[in-house]
Formats: sequence, structure tokens, C-alpha cells
Amino acid sequence: MTRYCLLALAALALVAPAPARAQDSNAELAKKLSNPVSNLISVPFQFNYDCCFGPSDGGRYTLNVQPVIPVSLNDNWSLIIRTIVPIIYQERVSPDAGSAGGLGDTTQSFFFSPKASANGVTWAIGPAFLWPTGEEELGSKKWGAGPTALILKQQGATIYGVLANHIWSYADLGSNNHQKVNATFVQPFLSWTSPTATTVSINSEATYNWQSDQWSIPINMSVSHLYKFGNQRVSLGGAVRVYLARDAVGGGGPEWGARFIATFLYPK
Repeated sequence: MTRYCLLALAALALVAPAPARAQDSNAELAKKLSNPVSNLISVPFQFNYDCCFGPSDGGRYTLNVQPVIPVSLNDNWSLIIRTIVPIIYQERVSPDAGSAGGLGDTTQSFFFSPKASANGVTWAIGPAFLWPTGEEELGSKKWGAGPTALILKQQGATIYGVLANHIWSYADLGSNNHQKVNATFVQPFLSWTSPTATTVSINSEATYNWQSDQWSIPINMSVSHLYKFGNQRVSLGGAVRVYLARDAVGGGGPEWGARFIATFLYPK
């Protein structure tokens, strides 16, 4: 695990551009963090713990490294590249499973979004890809792809919307012993940011597995605050979650979880 964490930190150093400008207000930057397709380079390190899988009450630790890089295509359009690289350690998540650690599968989305918004409404659409970077017990061993989309509205300090994607597997990496991927992900979200750059939010990261006809529906409730360390802006926050529905394949999904997130901001 230490080796993977060091690699993640090295990746952060490689993508880090110039420090944030002094005129960028903390409150405005905190609001941008609630917008998945804002014109803001950010590198979140999201540490998750999920508890009580199946009859053995197994657990999973996941560090998601999630760089978001916007690219200006022309005067009217932007391309926002969102990547999620999970580093996982788990134990007893199903009756016949022991412990396993390493990389999970990488998900990468490419959102095409107009730069101008009408009445505070922002939308984006594009492709999402599943890269089979996961270890044998942690990944799907499948290449996958599908559509992704986002719509949100900002009203003053409040932002709400929904992000969704659907991914099908189309090829195997090595053997075809793993289940095919056919899953829909839906993330409705609502956040409010105070004038002092504290954000309170609630969201769901629901997944429907069409292969098993099972939902996994966690509800996350979080609080974060934007700090300035020298010239570097960092948002630090925590969250708790409960599962309204658990994918029962493999012995039962988790019952509850917790999250800590540190997001490094690099305004343009």
C-alpha cells in the first residue's frame, strides 16, 4: 500500500501547475469544487472505509486518486477529463475471500461542456471508459465504455444536479472468468457553501448492476472547508455514509462507511 500511495503523490507533483492566484476567493473556489465540470484543475485524494460485508463483517479501504483537468477547446467549448484510480485493500468481503490489496479498475470520463451557462444551468456529455488496471481479485479484467452526462444548476451558494454514466464491457483482459460489466451509475448531489468557504453536501453514488439485478445505494453526508497553506489551496473534509441498498452478490455489500478527502486546487 505504501508503494501505491507514493506513486499517487508523485503523480500529484507531475500535474501541479502554478500556485493559486491571490485574487481567487476561497468561497468561490469552494463552490467550483461542487461543480464536477468547473474550469478548475483539482487533485482529490479520497480515502474511504466500508464496513460489514457479508456474514464475516469484512472491510474495504479505498484510496481514490481523482485528478480533474479542464482543457479549453475553443471560445465556446471545454473538455473536462475526470479520472478515478482506486488503490484498494480488502479482507473477508465474501465468505470465500481472504485479503487482497493493489490497484482497482480505472474509470476515465471525457466531458464536453459549453463554457456559457444559461440561468445558472451547466451541462456536459461525453464518453466514459473502464480500463482494466485492477488486480485479479480487485478488478473486472474487462475493457469497458459507455456514455456519461451531467446537468447541474447553481443558485447563489447552492448547487444541485446529477451525474450519470453507463458502462458495458466489450473485451476481456486475459481469461473471461470474471462477470461481464453492465452497470449504471447515478450520482445526484446537493451542496451549500458558506461565505467562509465551508461546504455542506449530501449525495448518493448509486450503482445498478444489470448482470445481477442488484442496486448499491450509499448516501453520503459531508462537511469540508477550504484552507490556504502558503500559496496552496487545499480543501479538507470528512463524510459518513449509510447504505439504503446493498449489492448482495458475493455475500452482501457493506452496511456503512466513512470518508476523508484532501483536494489540492490549482485555479487557472
